[in-house]
Amino acid sequence: MTRYQQIAEQTGQMIATGVLRAGERLPSVREMCRSHGVSAVTVMQAYYLLESRGLIEARPRSGYFVRARLGLGLPEPHMPRPAGGSAPLQVSDFIFQILDSVRDRSVLPLGSSFPAPELFPFRSLGRFLAAAGRRLAPQDTVADLPPGNAALRRQIALRYHARGAAVSPEEIVITSGAMEALNLCLQAVTRPGDVIAVESPTFYAGLQASERLGLQVIEIPSHARHGVSVEALEAVLRTRPVKACLFMLNFANPTGALVPAARRAALVDLLRRHQVPLIEDDVYAELHFGAEPPPCTRALQTDGLVMHVSSFSKCLAPGFRVGWVAGGRFASRIVRQKLTTSLATTVAVQDALADYLQHGGYDRHLRQLRQRLAQGEAAMVEAVVRHFPSDTRLVRPAGGYFLWLELPAGADVLALHQAALARGISLAPGPIFSAQREFGRCIRLNFGHLLADGVDAAIATLAALLRAQRGGESVHIENRTD
Repeated sequence: MTRYQQIAEQTGQMIATGVLRAGERLPSVREMCRSHGVSAVTVMQAYYLLESRGLIEARPRSGYFVRARLGLGLPEPHMPRPAGGSAPLQVSDFIFQILDSVRDRSVLPLGSSFPAPELFPFRSLGRFLAAAGRRLAPQDTVADLPPGNAALRRQIALRYHARGAAVSPEEIVITSGAMEALNLCLQAVTRPGDVIAVESPTFYAGLQASERLGLQVIEIPSHARHGVSVEALEAVLRTRPVKACLFMLNFANPTGALVPAARRAALVDLLRRHQVPLIEDDVYAELHFGAEPPPCTRALQTDGLVMHVSSFSKCLAPGFRVGWVAGGRFASRIVRQKLTTSLATTVAVQDALADYLQHGGYDRHLRQLRQRLAQGEAAMVEAVVRHFPSDTRLVRPAGGYFLWLELPAGADVLALHQAALARGISLAPGPIFSAQREFGRCIRLNFGHLLADGVDAAIATLAALLRAQRGGESVHIENRTD
């Protein structure tokens, strides 16, 4: 961690613990230079980082002040209580119906699964792709068959090592996006009729994949802040023949939950004792708001049972559709599944990404992207607290770009979804994140979009629609702070 990051983390901790309170002025740059023995540039970098996270704000000719952290005082969403049984899935028609309604480009995409395209370095990537096309030789079309481009797998392995995980390039399989990787992992360890465990709520794409493969799912309750319940999973494993677990442990979609290190270690130990594979969908790990990345599950003693899935779609190149899986003990099975399904991932794109990771400033892009997302999160939470009912429930995520809201009793999110679309705003209603169509009072909002009129107007419209649904009840919140 650099010196400015250390100063930012120390100051952020003082804000989090209440040593520095909302509205208080921070020490001047000169004072910080003197007390920490650093240059003015270092202090300004630290203050810029804190500002990007929404913790402080600059006031003209006055200096920096602690920003009111709206939303931290709101109650957290209730812990779900799924039915507990397993059954064949029938979710795709319902999910497609919802998703088809949010693809209109004229609609504000608060229900989207991707951040704003403007946040990605498309011009730079285009140059690398053009260079890769010029380098492409006929033999490359065969050399980059599964497990994939050797240079790209090496770059990915280096990023694992930077997070403390000894992952060999030989176990990394390049795929056509994370969705293909999830499908290949499921095919490697299950057969039609098998039971898998998923979080509740869970990303709907995992439900669709399970339905396509003829699997049954058991929903494990997941807290909106610290993720899947290890205790509930242990009770299920004692009585049910679970063949695999499909979980998001870092900034889960839709809740944004982050499983702490100790709970994560307990989860891995539990699965090792029962010899149940974990398919970890980890596409948001690079989008952390703090200086340090989230815990890396593959850095634990996993006994080869963890199939770690990720992609470049959420953080670098959505249209390239390049993902991967570090397959552990199942890597050879995954390669065979890849060969018998899509055969290979686009050769030139793999080469371009390998070159970009080595020479294109990937980490610089990620720092900028994280700052923009953190700013979007702060703006959306502030708007939600200002306009939504005071008994709305939320947990502020530490990364990703989703905000999970539990609306007050009586809310009908499917009706709210339709009413919002009529006003040109999309949202993701809670029932698409459950095999049993639970979460009828929850919505997922995407704060990763750059709205021309700002997020406040869109949130105010949603609040007005909710107020109309509740029969005219006032929804304004006056100056809530921590």
